[in-house]
Amino acid sequence: MTTTTSDSDRIEAAELAVEQARERLVETVQALAEQLEPKRLARELWEDAKDKGADLAEEAVDAVKSRPVAATGVLAGLALFFAREPIAELAGKMWNGARTKRKTRRSAAKKRAEPRNQEPTEKPV
Repeated sequence: MTTTTSDSDRIEAAELAVEQARERLVETVQALAEQLEPKRLARELWEDAKDKGADLAEEAVDAVKSRPVAATGVLAGLALFFAREPIAELAGKMWNGARTKRKTRRSAAKKRAEPRNQEPTEKPV
C-alpha cells in the first residue's frame, strides 16, 4: 500500500502544482488585460504626448531666450506666410486705388488745360 500512498501523494502534489500554475496564468492574463485596456492605453499615450509637448515647449522657450532676434524673424516670416492672401489683396487694392487716383488727376488736369470753346448764346429777339 505504500506505493498507492506515494502515488496518491504524487498525484495530489501534481494537482496542487497544476492549480498553482493555473492561478499564476490567470493572474498573468488579468494583468495583461489591464495593461492592454483601451482606456489605459489612451491615458498613457495622452500622458506621453503631454510630456513630449512640455519638453518641446521648454526647448522652444530656451531657444527663444538664447536667440531672440532669430526667433522674431522666424515668427515674422511665419506671420507673413499665413497672412499672404490678405496682404496680397490689400496690396492689389492699394495699387488699383493709386492707379485710379492718377487717372482721375490726369483727366481733371486735361479738362482744366483744354480751352473752353463756348459758342455765343443767342439772345431772344
